[in-house]
Amino acid sequence: MSLFVTGVRHEGTPEGTFEEIAGIRCYVAEPAGEYSKSGAVVYFSDACGLSLPNNLLLCDDFARNGFLVVAPDLFAGDDVPISAFESGVAVKAFGRERWLALHTPAHTFARVKPVFDALRARGVKRIAGTGYCYGGRLVFDFAIAGALDAAARYARTARAPLLVNACEIDREFPPTMQSAVRELLAGFEPGFKQECFAGCSHGFAIRGDLSIPRVKQGKEDAFTNTVQWFKTYLDGKRLLRTHTNARM
Repeated sequence: MSLFVTGVRHEGTPEGTFEEIAGIRCYVAEPAGEYSKSGAVVYFSDACGLSLPNNLLLCDDFARNGFLVVAPDLFAGDDVPISAFESGVAVKAFGRERWLALHTPAHTFARVKPVFDALRARGVKRIAGTGYCYGGRLVFDFAIAGALDAAARYARTARAPLLVNACEIDREFPPTMQSAVRELLAGFEPGFKQECFAGCSHGFAIRGDLSIPRVKQGKEDAFTNTVQWFKTYLDGKRLLRTHTNARM
C-alpha cells in the first residue's frame, strides 16, 4: 500500500483545541455558538497526522458547517513528515516500510476505538466518519464494526450510508476499481454515492496543489459533497453553509 504522493502545505491558522479523550490526544473543532452535541464527526487523517496543518484546517471547516469534529492522533506523534512526500530520497530516508509495520490498520483501530466509547459515554448518539488516504481504510474498518452511523467511505458489509470522493489519477483506487464499486453498491439501500474528480490525483482532497484550478475545485467539491452527505444522514435539520476554502 503506497501512501506517499506529492503534496503541498496549505495556509491558515487552526482554531480548534487539543484535548485528551480516552487517553488519546485529539484535535477538537467545535461550531461557533450553540449546536447539537448528540452528533459528531470523527476525522481520520492521512499519514501526516495532526502535524499537518491541512488536517486541522479541514476539521475547522467541517465545524463551520455545524459539526463537532474530533480528530484522534492516530500515530501517537509518529507522523510522516511532509518532507517524505517531496522526493523519493526523502521517502527512503524516512523509512516507509518501518513506519507501515509500526502503524498497521489493525493496530491503529485498536488504539482509536476507546475514543468512540468515550464519545458515546459523553452523550454522542450518532457518529459519522471521514478519512483521507491512510484514514480512509479506518473509516471502512469502523463502519464494518458497526461503530459509524454515517461514513464518507465505506465497505459493503457495513450498514451505514457510503460516499466515495474518488479522483481520475489514483493507483490505490484506479478507474477499474471505481467501476467495480459502483456496480457492487448500485441500489445499496442505506445510501451510496460515488464521484470521480477529473484532473485530480491521489491526495487531492488533503494535500492537493490549490494553485491548480481543477485540483482546487475538486477539493472544494469533495468537501461540499461530504458536508451534504453528513447533513442528510447524520443530522438532516441543519442547513449547509457556504464553504469557500478561503483559509486553506
